[in-house]
Amino acid sequence: MLSPAETRSPFQWRNINHPMMLTSRNSSSHPVSFILLGIPGLENSQFWVAFPFCAMYVVALVSNITLLHVIRTDPTLHEPMYLFLAMLATTDLVLSTSTQPKMLAIFWFHDHEIEYHACLIQLFFIHAFSSVESGLLMAMALDRYVAICFPLHHSSILTPSVVGKLGGGVMMRGLLWVSPFCFLVSRMPFCPSRIIPQSYCEHMAVLKLVCADTRVNRAYGLFVAFSVVGFDIIVISVSYVIILRTVLGLPSGEARLKAFGTCASHICVILALYIPALFTFLTHRFGHHVPRVVHVMFAILYLLVPPMFNPIIYGIRTKQIRDRVIQGCSRKDSQLKA
Repeated sequence: MLSPAETRSPFQWRNINHPMMLTSRNSSSHPVSFILLGIPGLENSQFWVAFPFCAMYVVALVSNITLLHVIRTDPTLHEPMYLFLAMLATTDLVLSTSTQPKMLAIFWFHDHEIEYHACLIQLFFIHAFSSVESGLLMAMALDRYVAICFPLHHSSILTPSVVGKLGGGVMMRGLLWVSPFCFLVSRMPFCPSRIIPQSYCEHMAVLKLVCADTRVNRAYGLFVAFSVVGFDIIVISVSYVIILRTVLGLPSGEARLKAFGTCASHICVILALYIPALFTFLTHRFGHHVPRVVHVMFAILYLLVPPMFNPIIYGIRTKQIRDRVIQGCSRKDSQLKA
């Protein structure tokens, strides 16, 4: 049985006269906290909607941790492709964990309130590690390009040192490019309304609560989107065009099939990340007629589907990883029977 406070509509939330809505104007003009609505329009169904989201989150945790364990414990997998895959799994764990626990608390326990600084931290982790994920997909495309176009020099070009520098560069780019988001927002005055019609704190959603000119913030957001994702997509596209030309020029049909197979997993992961990301980005800025429930659902899936599917796709399509997982499960099964 839900209490009246737990069944408030967005309109009722908007009219709450919270005694600690804003800190003193002498010290700051930001609210003490925000209210995350969850999925506007599905308030009565959120409790049940949370179950598939929870299942997806558990799958993401288990599969990514398993993937990391397999790569860490098997020296034969300490190659560029698998090292990048380990970085991707770590990024997926951070991305999903930065949003899902709070989201499930909203859906199951009606814990809609999020503290101001916690909201900015969540915003930072979401955007920084989304940038890192995009950069890692670019690095993995470069790895496939070198492996297929220069197979004899792959190990000498992509040494562990080069792989580490690429991973570190992608991480630094995400941290440095996204940090100004939080800095700029923290210096802006907020309107009395503190309702975020989302399930987590996202830059554009928080920016809509600011009572000031936000053109600089919006311009910087577009700059980051095009300089990060735009650059990564260009590099990925050029890499795969060259890969395609090289593969089609191979004399053996079996060799062509094998080369396509090594790239198929990566292409699936790229599509799983960029399609919902592009939809979310465009609807925030131009999709004023898109139903809010559709927008919010895509925003949730954007941060949940890639972390769940990435290790599954690579685990199924990559023979070395699949074999190690099967061997590990068989060994545990034998130990239990013994």
